[in-house]
Amino acid sequence: MLHTQVRQLEELLQAHAPALGADFTAYRNHCYRVLNLAASLLATDDAETLEKLAIAVAFHDLGIWTDRTFDYLPPSEQRAQVWLAQAGLERWSEEITLMIREHHKLRRYRTEPSVLVEAMRKADWADVSLGLLRFGLPRAYLRELSAAFPNAGFHRRLVQLSLRRLLSHPWSPLPMLRF
Repeated sequence: MLHTQVRQLEELLQAHAPALGADFTAYRNHCYRVLNLAASLLATDDAETLEKLAIAVAFHDLGIWTDRTFDYLPPSEQRAQVWLAQAGLERWSEEITLMIREHHKLRRYRTEPSVLVEAMRKADWADVSLGLLRFGLPRAYLRELSAAFPNAGFHRRLVQLSLRRLLSHPWSPLPMLRF
């Protein structure tokens, strides 16, 4: 089952549409692909799990646009924490912060809480790698997701931002990577 309209995700993305500007559709589609991939890896449609995923994916790369930085994990985490506090969801703050902080971790995330953190990590890598890393997900499912949520220039933007960062910070080209 594809999740094509997730209220919480839509509301958060719309709230940041001005900052996302021309990249809104590309980022929205990336968020939906990651949310769906994580839900598939978890084999769940649990409402609370989907809400946590929606919040985490909405904020996970947002600092690129809101704070205009490629070192975006700290501002993305901070924005999520502020939003969670305002929404009365502080009890989710640690887990969602970890989902954002560790989504570019190269190795498996093993510390508690780990289930959602690891699912989001795998889901983001599956999407960013254009399905080269699938973590057992069927290719047909990845094609279905890409058809429902086209790339819309997301990966091209990542390449542009990566090259810009490499030129300006050659000794720290990918500050979001974790080991």
